Amino acid sequence: MIKKSIGMFIVVIMLVAGCATVPTQDIKVEAQADPKANFNGYKTYDWLGAAAIVNDPYGQWEPPEFDADTEISFLIDRELRKRGMSQRTGDPDLIVAYAAGIDMDALELKVDPKTKINMVENVPRGGLIVALMDSQSGFVIWIGSATAEIQDKPTTQTVKARLDYAVTKMFKQLPK
Repeated sequence: MIKKSIGMFIVVIMLVAGCATVPTQDIKVEAQADPKANFNGYKTYDWLGAAAIVNDPYGQWEPPEFDADTEISFLIDRELRKRGMSQRTGDPDLIVAYAAGIDMDALELKVDPKTKINMVENVPRGGLIVALMDSQSGFVIWIGSATAEIQDKPTTQTVKARLDYAVTKMFKQLPK
């Protein structure tokens, strides 16, 4: 009976560990909307040119086999489609633009756990900005941003999950 209980306990621990989530507590998301914009009136969108992500010369944050540009576009498309919008290349209601970048030399004050003194530490940071513009006026009617610490040599799965979290949380702030 005890061996069976121990075996079940180990299986439960393994299942819980296997379901561990990707760290997202460092991801900060904000969004602002034009209070005069009628978001119900927007049904179609198109992309503003090609977005580019700042190159990662040290290979610190984007796994070599991962295409962040494609993933970000996919996630934004998904969120807009959830809101009943569709992509239209001619005369869309909205124009979508995004930019992402990294700062591998970012510094931040952190408390040293041993001495309890603030120390300057290198904390590489990344950011993503998504803007929705009214195609008729050219004005930005909504903008969302996400910033986060760069994970050290993350897996493709980790990067995808963190981007998904950021974009999903960002678009939850888009008025209906």
